[in-house]
Amino acid sequence: MKTVLMVAEKPSLAQSIAKLLSNGQMNSRKGSNGACSVHEYRGVFPPTGENVFFKMTSVCGHVYGLDFVGKYNSWDKVDPSELFTGPTHKKEATEKLRMPTFLSKEGRGVDFLVLWLDCDKEGENICFEVMECVEQSMNRGIGQTVYRAKFSAITDKDIKGAMNRLGEPNKNEALSVDARQELDLRIGCAFTRYQTKFFQGKYGDLDSTLISYGPCQTPTLGLCVDRHDKIQSFKPEAYWVINLQIAHPGGRSIYLDWDRVRIFDKEVAQMFLNMIKSADSARVTKVVQEEKFKGRPQALNTIEMLRSASSGLGISPQHTMQVAERLYTQGYISYPRTETTQYPENFDLVGTLRQQQSSHDWGTIVRELLSTGIQKPRKGTDAGDHPPITPMRSATESELGSDNWRLYDFITRYFIATIMPDCKYLQTKVFFEIGPEKFSCTGHVIVDPGFTSVMTWKAMDDETLPEFKKDQTFSLEEAKLAERQTSPPDYLTESELITLMEKHGIGTDASISVHINNICERNYVNVIAGRKLKPTPLGIVLVHGYQKIDQELVLSTMRSAVEKQLNLIAHGKADFQDVLHHALNIFRLKFKYFVENINGMDELFEVTFSSLAASGKPLSRCGKCRRFMKFIQAKPSRLHCSNCDDTFTLPQNGNIKLYKELKCPLDDYELVLWTTGVKGKCYPLCPYCYNNPPFKDMKKGFGCNECTHPTCQHGLSQTGVSECVECENGILVLDQTSAPKWRMACNMCNVVINFFDNAHKVSVSEDICEDCGSHIVNVDFSKGKTPLEGDETEHSGCVFCDPVFKPLVEKHHARMKRRGGASRTAGRGGRGRGGRSRGRGRGKPKDKMSQLAAYFV
Repeated sequence: MKTVLMVAEKPSLAQSIAKLLSNGQMNSRKGSNGACSVHEYRGVFPPTGENVFFKMTSVCGHVYGLDFVGKYNSWDKVDPSELFTGPTHKKEATEKLRMPTFLSKEGRGVDFLVLWLDCDKEGENICFEVMECVEQSMNRGIGQTVYRAKFSAITDKDIKGAMNRLGEPNKNEALSVDARQELDLRIGCAFTRYQTKFFQGKYGDLDSTLISYGPCQTPTLGLCVDRHDKIQSFKPEAYWVINLQIAHPGGRSIYLDWDRVRIFDKEVAQMFLNMIKSADSARVTKVVQEEKFKGRPQALNTIEMLRSASSGLGISPQHTMQVAERLYTQGYISYPRTETTQYPENFDLVGTLRQQQSSHDWGTIVRELLSTGIQKPRKGTDAGDHPPITPMRSATESELGSDNWRLYDFITRYFIATIMPDCKYLQTKVFFEIGPEKFSCTGHVIVDPGFTSVMTWKAMDDETLPEFKKDQTFSLEEAKLAERQTSPPDYLTESELITLMEKHGIGTDASISVHINNICERNYVNVIAGRKLKPTPLGIVLVHGYQKIDQELVLSTMRSAVEKQLNLIAHGKADFQDVLHHALNIFRLKFKYFVENINGMDELFEVTFSSLAASGKPLSRCGKCRRFMKFIQAKPSRLHCSNCDDTFTLPQNGNIKLYKELKCPLDDYELVLWTTGVKGKCYPLCPYCYNNPPFKDMKKGFGCNECTHPTCQHGLSQTGVSECVECENGILVLDQTSAPKWRMACNMCNVVINFFDNAHKVSVSEDICEDCGSHIVNVDFSKGKTPLEGDETEHSGCVFCDPVFKPLVEKHHARMKRRGGASRTAGRGGRGRGGRSRGRGRGKPKDKMSQLAAYFV
């Protein structure tokens, strides 16, 4: 029997698709990488009509990521200009998942491959990554044995329909993604590295760990700063309006609108007021009644969903996409990334609507609509990708909860509204003449609420007018001049920014939310009340600097042109290499010009930010001049010696303080202590060694808990106890600052082990435990608080094996300010510690590791 391997983009999708295809008759097992399951069943394979054995599994997003090779990943070893031509390679996107190995293993002996990746350009790119992994292990290679499933929703109809009309993966779309990845990597890294090193080496209060440039990110920021500049340069101007009120016999006072609206000359405005006051009354010249309509919305696409979620629900674009993807993978909505606003001709509108008729929230409206008949949806745009976003099954608030329900509620109401009648209302407009001047008043009455009965936030209220007849006259109740001022525009809302990005071709429906999130996380803009985006001083200075040097770096025209070229690749109308080389050559020349003229931007930084010498507070002494170095707490936290003009980076996302005025035996710099708090991790470090590794087996960013100095009391040789009980490469190191509540922590992951509460002194000996290979620990307990028999205070033994110590050991995970340990190890890549040559914890066998791990469960 032949075997078919099927691969989806996420584990949850794989399970849902397999369940639908097998009608629930499947067996599941855990994959060898521990992250992906494999679902197996037997059935008929539509392309061949054969009975086959199906295996459905998944990836977890991209299998590979593009990165620079070797030294080109170092900020210190390579000039940023070399990144435009430096070698790159594809590497595993997430090494711990071992995805290529997993896919190759599952593809062994397989006859056919069916790709169920998301149906967009990124999905096509992942298709070819999967094919690369399984190509060598399949029975007949790739050839004519690979199929592509196209689907837009996780429903029985969509999935089985996709299985019956399998196609081929699109190489051109995959290449367009490859081109975008390489352009973004080379351009972004070159500019980002250069300007980050240049400005962080001069200014202390930038409050940003990375001064990044992005071909889409920077034009997005440019739109926000452009609005900020308009606000700052706005000069209010006085104008005058006439407030006029008449008395209706029915007892109501009616305010009239002046046809001239406003006048910017006070004397002229006063002249008109005098003319109006000299008239005896207001005469009705015309009464116009007409039936008007408020149009129902077009079908929902990604851009409109993001806009509405931000302005109406107060949810950020990034979070909106995360929620939408979760609803999609759970089968509640259709695919949430689409530019199309027109339903396909064969779209089952009634069937989709019928699923909602039992809802407590809109069921009554749906049942009435089904009985009276749906309206033909408004014509929209067919972008040729996925159908518009619609609900795929009914749900309740208790079932989804929180933001999941709020977004589902919006999507469902929006869908129902697209096939309901327009809102119909009767508008009455009354025209008046007062002397030579014209006035009017307007009212309306709702005839049929139409779609606004389900999209309640769009509903209109009745604004009735009393009866008016032509030539009827009314006395003036009030006529006065009011002075006002023009007001500046407000800061852009997320919703407005999304509209501008779409207009200028910045990003795609899939990436717009990412670009907005990036400028927020980089501290270029702050989200203020009303989800408005207010640029920070750093964001403003960056944009003004780009404009001063090369305005095109911040305009949308460059990226828009590149996107058009990438689309030509996707449609097979342009060559991958030609587009890549052309775009890179343009940006390489722009980068060269930018570097030559960086002083123009620096002049703006000088008047906005403080120099390193003028920033921070004295903390520890320099090992060269013995003067105090200043600790700069603003991101990225650093130590700066103004006398030597040296700057030392420090671990981020924690607190830094002086460590007992102790000095490093290698360079005489005073040690500092990095900590994330009582329940977090803590270790000392030498500022110089942290930035300039003293030994070959050390890397930049190592603290004392990873230092291989053979005799230093703070180094690994004196404090290392054993291999970590969880991660593969970590070593449990005694935290010498934790007394009297002693603990040891892994120098790689966030495992922390508490032990020996109220001990007076704890030290690590050279002796090794014969059972597990850990180092023996010497403990001196405080008198009166010792757990030892006979009030003994001293004891030595293995933390894990000694019967006295074992009950005193407790494991937990460090509470980090950000993801565990990421700040300390970020940017180092694989750390390959060379087979435990450090002298501590090197003898513990792997079977003992599993025993120790089990001990804490």
